[in-house]
Amino acid sequence: MTSASNPWHHYLNRRMLICAFLGFSSGLPLFILLSLLQAWLSKSGLNVKSLGLFALVMFPYTWKFLWSPLMDRFHFGKLGRRRSWMLLTQACLFVAIGGMGMLDPHTQVATIAFMASLVAFLSASQDIVIDAYRREILPDSEQGLGAAINVNAYKVAGMVPGALSLFLADHMSWQAVFWITAGFMLPGLICTLLIKEPAVYGAPPKNLREAVLLPFQEFIARDGWRNALWILGFIFLYKLGDSMATALATRFYIDLGFTLTQIGVISKTTSLWASLVGGLIGGIWMVQIGINRALWIFGVVQAVTILGFAWLAQAGPDPLVLAIVIGGEAFGVGLGTAAFVAYIARTTDPRYTATQYALFTSLAAVPRTFVNSSVGFIVDQTGWFNFFILCFGLALPGMLILFKVAPWNQK
Repeated sequence: MTSASNPWHHYLNRRMLICAFLGFSSGLPLFILLSLLQAWLSKSGLNVKSLGLFALVMFPYTWKFLWSPLMDRFHFGKLGRRRSWMLLTQACLFVAIGGMGMLDPHTQVATIAFMASLVAFLSASQDIVIDAYRREILPDSEQGLGAAINVNAYKVAGMVPGALSLFLADHMSWQAVFWITAGFMLPGLICTLLIKEPAVYGAPPKNLREAVLLPFQEFIARDGWRNALWILGFIFLYKLGDSMATALATRFYIDLGFTLTQIGVISKTTSLWASLVGGLIGGIWMVQIGINRALWIFGVVQAVTILGFAWLAQAGPDPLVLAIVIGGEAFGVGLGTAAFVAYIARTTDPRYTATQYALFTSLAAVPRTFVNSSVGFIVDQTGWFNFFILCFGLALPGMLILFKVAPWNQK
């Protein structure tokens, strides 16, 4: 959707500020599982195959559509349907994240896996309601920029467990690091208490049966089964290559010879700023060119930058190369993710926000959960260089489906 009559700066309003705070709260638990947990277990001596299998704890992100109708149908307390669920999940995440760090990775690996799964379940549940809230407070003309700001805040959240927490881990106990990291859930919780409940589009589901069936019936009836399958296939494949390439990124950097401090200061900081620039440029540009063309242009950049990891695998532990490669990849992902999230929001019917959005984002999480669990075994057989070449190849099928789901000239 373009906006020739409304300059992009007109969209920088209170709604975008809310997107930033809630995006941060949404991203923090995921990056704790992807970065902090990975570094913690790596330093405890867990081998790469077992570490790869820890991706399976992310299964709630794939199956969250199963309980999303409950969040469309029920609410509790005086905060309303969206805010009550946000407050509950954010408070529980604070306790679960801090509690996980109290465990011993040498003797309680199974318990850590259970706690990580609990954090993933609570995080996925928080995502359901935050995604629904964002879709409901933003008009269609603001979905692209709102998605970009959400993605940027998501990446800023990654700075905490991916940089600050790793730096602190070199100077204090892991228990203290996990509780400090958990404390960054509190800004989102405070935001939840201050914001207003969004307007309801139509009557909420009258019963659980309606909450489960109507969202899926609407999606299939919209343009038929064939078009629905093309959309689902695109959502699954568009970020497959990028997701696999970064699945064991921290382990990759450690294997190359970088210290935790180098990873935190050089890699993660460069990634943050490059991603912020990419997401902001993507959001502003989407206002002018529309979501369809953004998916094409940003998708190409996202795929090509994966090859930088192969270069880094050949170059070895060179801090300058690390900064260039990670910065380039983060910039491409910032662009691609902004367009991807905007596409999902556009595809969601506002009458069934939580359930449909959860279905689409659950499918997008499949590679991160099940496909990524095999990454350790693939790397063990191919080595890092060939693995990243494979990831680049896996980024191409999703681009080809754009001919069906987002033609270049279709507004």
